[in-house]
Amino acid sequence: MKEIVIDLEAEKNEILKRYRALLRACKSTLQKGDKRMIRKAFDMALESHKDMRRKSGEPYIYHPIAVAQIAAEEIGLGTTSIVCALLHDVVEDTNMTLDDIEMEFGKKVAKIIDGLTKISGVFDTNSSLQAENFRKMLLTLADDVRVILIKLADRLHNMRTMEFMPRDKQLKLSSETVYLYAPLAHRLGLYAIKSELEDLSMKYMERETYQFIKKKLNEKKAERERFIRDFIEPVNKALQAQEIHADVFGRPKSIHSIWNKMKKKSIPFEEVYDLFAIRIILDSAPDQEKADCWKAYSIVTDQYRPNPDRLRDWISSPKANGYESLHTTVMGPRGQWVEVQIRTKRMNEIAEKGFAAHWKYKESSTDSGLDLWVQKVRDMLKNPDTNALDFIDDFKMNLFSDEIFIFTPKGALIQLPLNATALDFAFEIHTDVGASCIGAKVNHKLVPLSYKLQNGDQVEIITSGKQTPKEDWLNFVVTAKAKAKIKSALKEEKRKIAEDGKEILERKMKSLKITYNSENLHKLSYFFKLQSTQDLFYNIAKGVIDMKDLKEYQASEKSVENKPQDKIEQEQVQSLIRNLKSKDSDMLLIGEDMQKIDYKLANCCNPIPGDDVFGFVTVSDGIKIHRTNCPNAAKLMANYGYRIVKAKWTNQQELAFLTGLRITGIDEVGLINKLTTVISNDFRVNIRSITVDSDNGIFEGSLMIYVNDTEHLENLIKKIKLIKGVTGVHRFDSVIEKAS
Repeated sequence: MKEIVIDLEAEKNEILKRYRALLRACKSTLQKGDKRMIRKAFDMALESHKDMRRKSGEPYIYHPIAVAQIAAEEIGLGTTSIVCALLHDVVEDTNMTLDDIEMEFGKKVAKIIDGLTKISGVFDTNSSLQAENFRKMLLTLADDVRVILIKLADRLHNMRTMEFMPRDKQLKLSSETVYLYAPLAHRLGLYAIKSELEDLSMKYMERETYQFIKKKLNEKKAERERFIRDFIEPVNKALQAQEIHADVFGRPKSIHSIWNKMKKKSIPFEEVYDLFAIRIILDSAPDQEKADCWKAYSIVTDQYRPNPDRLRDWISSPKANGYESLHTTVMGPRGQWVEVQIRTKRMNEIAEKGFAAHWKYKESSTDSGLDLWVQKVRDMLKNPDTNALDFIDDFKMNLFSDEIFIFTPKGALIQLPLNATALDFAFEIHTDVGASCIGAKVNHKLVPLSYKLQNGDQVEIITSGKQTPKEDWLNFVVTAKAKAKIKSALKEEKRKIAEDGKEILERKMKSLKITYNSENLHKLSYFFKLQSTQDLFYNIAKGVIDMKDLKEYQASEKSVENKPQDKIEQEQVQSLIRNLKSKDSDMLLIGEDMQKIDYKLANCCNPIPGDDVFGFVTVSDGIKIHRTNCPNAAKLMANYGYRIVKAKWTNQQELAFLTGLRITGIDEVGLINKLTTVISNDFRVNIRSITVDSDNGIFEGSLMIYVNDTEHLENLIKKIKLIKGVTGVHRFDSVIEKAS
């Protein structure tokens, strides 16, 4: 192998060039002494990482400089953040300690870097290291939001430079990004970064689709630009006539949002009309902003007819992340809908730079949605006993949700996520109000606790001193606050019942002459397949486990030689890697050394040979194989990275795998007959089920069929599309299942 020659002199010059570019990027925020502090951080990072290289072979220092550059240029952060960005990997990767950093740069910098440093050490194996790291990062968010912003800059640069990483690492990072970091960027108002993170994740997770859409967008670029020019011209003239100063331009939609639209509406690329949005940025005085935006709206709707259902006014009621804008959809000159976004320069900076710009304008704004949101995160983190994965699921649920505005009986405005119920509202007011809530009056009408609130509802809560939180409440509340409070109330209730169970069990064990000690309690819990001794006490108190069951345990203990816990666990893992098969037929090669192992195909995405797949080690069901673009994939990889194994198909014989097809078309006589003929006769494919729905001449059918591999499926889809009357054929996933 040819040895790579490294030109150290050229690298030194490149490092200095990048450092100077960084200084230029933060010029606007520099104050006296800042430059010296940044230089000190740069020198420390350079020295600490001097012998390290990235996967691409480049000097490692390129990465901290790039992260600092993103923080300064794309997020608009100041000197403290730039220092932290330059030093963000120093503690983790070198001998430097947080104390050293505190001595050089002060407490604040040390605290932020601690939040950016990953957790090391042993965790409960049921938990996930990624989840714990994420939770740690959010704990620091409660004190300093810059931790999250630098973390986003770090993740963005890693995603931009991921082509040299192994495939499984690319998938894991992409899943984590799309599951957690993109929603976070969205919530913090960093729309440009959110879109880029989603696009980059898609580039690795859905490679073919990403390249296909990218190619299509490039093909139509000139035509699109011509359309935008024709659309903008009359708007510009009208704005100038009214002496309104504005920039008007077209902005392409992200590849990820186009793909989402294609999936949501089950339409091909050609039928996605809003591939771009027109943006009007007004140069307005602070006290004229609202009036100018509505003036511009009036000018646009004089030129083009608006769709009345598509007006979104986030100027009167900004989103929780501070986003302000006026969106409308109008009918363009060539008979297609065009989205128009109207905002001022200030609003645009908040939309692009999110949180950082928000602080800049904070003096002028009143109590902002962003501050309220950070307060909510603090409340969630105060709940001490949540499992890190539950916490992340609750947190994520509150990240991406759209807001609704609800009024209290006295007219105060409360912001809740979409689909929030009357019970969510009760907990939002106060924990005690939620815990004792028995019903609500919405717009003076009595409704149950599970009633979903609509924007603008006025809600009055009815409470009772006798009410206590119930288990089924968790099924219909959506806010993290309500979930956390209900869970902790139920835990407290369970703890009290378990205390009684403990005494009952002690008496029963005494009568059976079983020693009451922690070893026997653990054995009992294991025998009854319970998670903890508390569950054991609880089940005893509830009468689920009685004397008869305890005698069974006693008998089994006598017959089986006592095995230590780690031996039992070892056996369980061994039983997973069992039944090695000899013939090279329906095998999946799984694991690092790609050995053949028993597996099941996941019902949620029905993988077939040819699909890009991964294995997931479940607790009770062996290894399950999922497609990498399965609806559950991002969540599984982001939360349970340690349970993911590499998987790929071997050569297949004529084997059948179940998959689903959705077919739409114009209902013609004999269409089903033609369909079944193509599927059964021409392709010799077995149909497991077929459901057909015809409405006013439109035909929609769902088929569950057995195919050999992706090539077989693609040929079948092509053939079905040729049938007269068929307008669309799409593969679909079935149910979404929980990780077990």
